[in-house]
Amino acid sequence: MIDTKPFVESLNDKPVAVYGLGLSGFSAAKALIKSGAKVFAWDDDEERRYMAAQAGIEISSFDDLDFHHFSILVLSPGVALHFPAPHMVVQKAREAGLEIVCDIEIFHRCKTGVKTIGITGTNGKSTTTALIHHVLTQSGVNNVMGGNIGRPVLDLDIRPHKTLAVFELSSYQLDLCPSFRPDISVLLNLTPDHLDRHGSMEAYISAKEIIFEGDGVALCSIDDEQTKNVYDRTVKAGFRRVYALSVHKTPLQGVFVHDGYLYDHLGTDEKEIGSVGNIQTLLGVHNLQNIVAAYAACKIFGLASDEILEHIKTYPGLAHRQYLTRIINGIAYVNDSKATNMDATSKALACYNNIYLIAGGRAKEGGLSGIESFADKISHVFLIGEAMDDFARQIEKFGIRHTKSQSLDVAVLEAHKMAQSKRGEPGSAPTVLLSPACASWDQFKNFEHRGDVFTSLVNSLSEDVASS
Repeated sequence: MIDTKPFVESLNDKPVAVYGLGLSGFSAAKALIKSGAKVFAWDDDEERRYMAAQAGIEISSFDDLDFHHFSILVLSPGVALHFPAPHMVVQKAREAGLEIVCDIEIFHRCKTGVKTIGITGTNGKSTTTALIHHVLTQSGVNNVMGGNIGRPVLDLDIRPHKTLAVFELSSYQLDLCPSFRPDISVLLNLTPDHLDRHGSMEAYISAKEIIFEGDGVALCSIDDEQTKNVYDRTVKAGFRRVYALSVHKTPLQGVFVHDGYLYDHLGTDEKEIGSVGNIQTLLGVHNLQNIVAAYAACKIFGLASDEILEHIKTYPGLAHRQYLTRIINGIAYVNDSKATNMDATSKALACYNNIYLIAGGRAKEGGLSGIESFADKISHVFLIGEAMDDFARQIEKFGIRHTKSQSLDVAVLEAHKMAQSKRGEPGSAPTVLLSPACASWDQFKNFEHRGDVFTSLVNSLSEDVASS
């Protein structure tokens, strides 16, 4: 656990308000209490309140509390900060003149001396973060991984001045970091997402773009219009050393892929590093983008090119991100539960043929818009969750065959039976792909829970279809 005494000492003995007792809020409350802070906490979920109280955290409804008595508000990243309207607790904090932060900002203010690599973007954050962590670990670099992936940052084992921290950073978290900026900042891509939280694409981009403020190194994709604009603005600002990342272009200075080969042009000379086009755990153009970003971050940190490429090739893959769960009679069952919007799902659809797709949940803006581009790859769609009926109407227009399965257990069984019945037919072997293009909260706690259920269901399937 991080020693938060430097942060607590800056509060002048005033108590801390913690709103939201999920993983990061619970962790923050415990760490602050351990360092001597007086903490008042609340969560709308009764079970979370009970668990926090059992752990010694004081539970107090914020409805009647005077926020002028607090020093700061530690807010769950999921709570509305701006749009469609600030949450009641946010309004009260602002009226009282309180700063509103998350656990990552607290980590920064604890002055650990730890160097940081931060990764953001609409899609690919988790894979890139895990890939960087893997390469560094395999190279013997003492590093930890956290933020929007893995353990909450205040639970990490930090050895002062000796550890590198690799953080996945969501727009929600960056919104709650008034001063934290990573030493090496990475922006992968920008497509419409979380607009129900930010209100507009412009506000969403602004939340991401602050990762390039201040000193350090900026690694920015130039492959979509929005990130190219961010790249240009960051260069113009002149605060950071800026390098371009691309899988479609040859930048003047940066890292890129051409014809499946990785090239390093971070220095004065352009160097071919090696082939990256057929790494089985990193298939698809989107994963080439992750490779480019991971390579650049590790090279800037100081690792040798050959060493980085060697360890990229040993990356085992990340659960819930196109993870090969099982092969049954030559048919692959792939868990891509992390695909919570159509842009992410399209990345998976591009990697396979003869797809038996499981999609649905709580829909994001645009729904399945763009799925028509993959109609020739999709053999059948099994629809689940709140979006089921809307998605059915959407794909009917393109002649894509589908079944309303309603729940994941039914969808897995129906997809299994249909895909297995088609094995041995001409063409590519079938792939059963969970890539929902939706949030999970209608039927599951989170995308990890959804992916875990999928894995359990797939592992229970019989190779003898007749007995399934």
